[in-house]
Amino acid sequence: MKRIIVLFAVSFQLISCGELQQVINQLPQESLGNTEIASGLKQALDFGIDKQVSKLTKTDGFFKNELVKIMLPDELQKVDKTLRDIGLSNLADEGLKVLNRAAEDAVGEATPIFVAAVKGINFNDAKNILMGGDGAATQYLTSATETALYSKFSPVIKSSFDKVGADDIWTTLINKYNSIPLVKKVNPNLTDYVTQEALNGVYKMIAIEEKEIRTKASSRTTALLQKVFALQD
Repeated sequence: MKRIIVLFAVSFQLISCGELQQVINQLPQESLGNTEIASGLKQALDFGIDKQVSKLTKTDGFFKNELVKIMLPDELQKVDKTLRDIGLSNLADEGLKVLNRAAEDAVGEATPIFVAAVKGINFNDAKNILMGGDGAATQYLTSATETALYSKFSPVIKSSFDKVGADDIWTTLINKYNSIPLVKKVNPNLTDYVTQEALNGVYKMIAIEEKEIRTKASSRTTALLQKVFALQD
């Protein structure tokens, strides 16, 4: 009887140890220090900002990037079509281009705000982002920066409209449209529209880089990224 009890106790201990090891294996924070996890997540975000957001600041960063190219708001779709129908395609093309140029100008203001947001990430933030699945990092940056970025982008876009001649082009374009008999006159707030579209473009590009790092081991270009993101694989 004693032998049976001893064997049962040993078996129970072995099973318990195995289960305990499984639990331990499911706790990624034990295999890497808190600082390493936070540093790896920050590094991934910094790479995304440097690699993807910087693309948008270049000439044609928006205009020739079909993922983020700013198209006309619904209110102006009919303006564009009508002007093309009456032989003013060049003016319509130029109107679209200057909207994208203004966004390219504004995105240069984004980097310092993103950098500050990334620096503010603590370990709990990092762990939640790392294990939060697709888009978690982009969602964090959006919530942490959207208000500040809008405040930065809007005056830059307004100023850029002046610099690239957007105000003059769109005044001419809209006046020509509004002078057409029987059309419903339009007066869109283009600064607000382009500001919001520029923000959408920035976050979309960061999301692309986040997905690359999460899903492709080859995109984890440092030893730290490889260790940290292996935890979510």
